[in-house]
Amino acid sequence: MDGPMRQRLEACLVDGTKADRALAAYILARPETIPFETAATLAEKVEVSEATVGRFCRSIGYDNLKDLKQQLGQEFGDRPWLIADRLRDFQAQAREAENPLGRSLELEIAGLVAVYEIAQSPEFRRVVQRLTTARRVFVCGFQTERAMAQMFAYQLQYLRDGVQLLDLEGGHFAELFATDVENTALVLFEARRYSRLARVVAREATAIGVPVTLVTDAFCDWGRGLVSELLAVPTEFNLFWDSTAQMASLVNLFMNAVSIEIGPAVEARMTKVSELYARFTGHTGDPSGPKS
Repeated sequence: MDGPMRQRLEACLVDGTKADRALAAYILARPETIPFETAATLAEKVEVSEATVGRFCRSIGYDNLKDLKQQLGQEFGDRPWLIADRLRDFQAQAREAENPLGRSLELEIAGLVAVYEIAQSPEFRRVVQRLTTARRVFVCGFQTERAMAQMFAYQLQYLRDGVQLLDLEGGHFAELFATDVENTALVLFEARRYSRLARVVAREATAIGVPVTLVTDAFCDWGRGLVSELLAVPTEFNLFWDSTAQMASLVNLFMNAVSIEIGPAVEARMTKVSELYARFTGHTGDPSGPKS
């Protein structure tokens, strides 16, 4: 989107009311979804009233949401609303300019498809069942993959208790190896160039009967036969650095599957965690949070 509407929306981010800023930010971030929205659905997503949506449209020069959508469609053009057309346009431009990003995009799309295929596999379903029922779940990542392990652990903590990151700084992993490991699971994140620790931790955990799930890349030659599940995620996308983006996608799919497996209890736990965060830390715009 590039035209008068963008200018109006960006101006609203500076001068608008809190509700108007939220609506402008959403439309700028997700313009391709706006044709499918009604005032009611847009209001629900941005957490404002339906009347507020109408007032917002009028405040930036449009009669109503329908009028805004028509103008937005004109600024997009007739067909690039459709993601397939936008993708083809991007790829064609990239090929014409000999832009390597076009090839990177194709590889990323293929990689995402591969991740969704993993999520349909028996191994994935087995891990989901274990993540749901295990008494304790430990998570660990090495080198740059530490971020993936943290993301996995912190999100899973919202869904269930008994989830803990292994402490790399201590160097002894006593929280796992010096405790009762009955009904315990371990999830490791690692990609090349592999840390020696990853293999050592996997081997030691397997030796004491802890099932190990290794999320890694397609080049890992030491995990199979050592861990319970090896989930190989594409990481090469014609970029300077191997990407962990698809690992993050797999994490999201795990969280979705675990939340479905746990069922209604998830909502109660997430509500409790959210209430605790509001009490101790606070959320932006929430007046019920701590005052000091």
